[in-house]
Amino acid sequence: MYPSVPLLSASRQNLRLLTLIRTLVLAAQTGAVGLAFASQLVILPWFHLGATLVVSAALCLGTALRLRGPWPVTDLEYAVHLGCDLLIHSALLYYSGGSTNPFVSYYLVPLTIAAATLPWLYSIVLSGLALAGYTLMLVWYDPIIVPPVERTTLLVYGMWLSFALAAALITFFVTRMAEQLRHQEQFQAQRREESMRDQQLLAVATQAAGAAHELGTPLATMSVLLKELRQEHRDPQLDEDLALLQSQVQLCKESLTQLVRAAEADRRQAVVEQTVREWVDSVMQRWHLMHPEATFQFHCLGKGSAPKLMPPADLSQSLLNLLNNATDACPDDLDIRLDWNEQWIKVTIRDHGAGVPLAIAEQIGRPFITTKGKGFGLGLFLSQASVTRAGGTVKLYNHEDGGALTELRLPHGSVRA
Repeated sequence: MYPSVPLLSASRQNLRLLTLIRTLVLAAQTGAVGLAFASQLVILPWFHLGATLVVSAALCLGTALRLRGPWPVTDLEYAVHLGCDLLIHSALLYYSGGSTNPFVSYYLVPLTIAAATLPWLYSIVLSGLALAGYTLMLVWYDPIIVPPVERTTLLVYGMWLSFALAAALITFFVTRMAEQLRHQEQFQAQRREESMRDQQLLAVATQAAGAAHELGTPLATMSVLLKELRQEHRDPQLDEDLALLQSQVQLCKESLTQLVRAAEADRRQAVVEQTVREWVDSVMQRWHLMHPEATFQFHCLGKGSAPKLMPPADLSQSLLNLLNNATDACPDDLDIRLDWNEQWIKVTIRDHGAGVPLAIAEQIGRPFITTKGKGFGLGLFLSQASVTRAGGTVKLYNHEDGGALTELRLPHGSVRA
């Protein structure tokens, strides 16, 4: 199971938030114009203001309908929407006092949004547009005719209201927009890591297939020669050694055959639903046959009925690899525990070995990084890849009392056919 993918891109989410900002600001502007018209405190060009508000409402409606379509939202389109907001705000200011209107500071809201969400070039263009509109309205605007006392009162309260509105919009909406961008960057970084891991897995699989093909012929030759040597030499002690060599060669041949046919075998294999306790028991039986010298204690700590799952072969192999790693570290007195809750299934393996060297602790889990004198460092890497595909995690800690603690977590319902 892969991480959940956002249903909407950051640009689309930001345009949705911008539409919400427009709607709220349009409601505030309409209320202010309506209050001024009803009170008749000032005389304004009501028709022109009403027409501008209608254009703003049409833009809100058109944007909402556009967001219902499947087309992606580009940075250019988003910048054009902010430019339209600046033009509409300039028109409203022109018909209501121009630069003398305290709401001229609202220019900062679209510019802040652009700086937080768009590349610097778009921000510069929008800043130039806002500065040009502000500069022109220093000279050309439709003045408001009110008595001096009322002008001062309106200016003071208007400046306060303008500041409160701009602060609220910048604090809430711009923070939300920047958060959407951060989430998108994190998601893209995670996808890049998954792509790199998949490329590494493909490289390992290619090398493994090539090695299996190349080793098949020499192993077959060794098997034939060992059979002939056993027939020609009847020394009991030599025959015993040759029999051991022949069994080891046969084991190598069987392992290579399983490696080459793994994909087809997985497709033909019937995946049976079982409890997590039965799954862990079956893997531990295979592990103990491979390592009869290992001693261990197994504890099932989960309460209630054990959750069920349908584990594929690679997930079982992952748990087997983790058990093998712990055995290689120290085969004595392993502590294996199984636990679960409403969300997670957890398997922990404690060994009493030397632990993880701090010098390479951060590299554990990468291909060809190993703490053992033997092996290729692929076991933990492949285990992490398989568990991650199932939506789980594999972590390796240095235990406070010595040794290492390996933790495998799987989410409920993730391992299904």
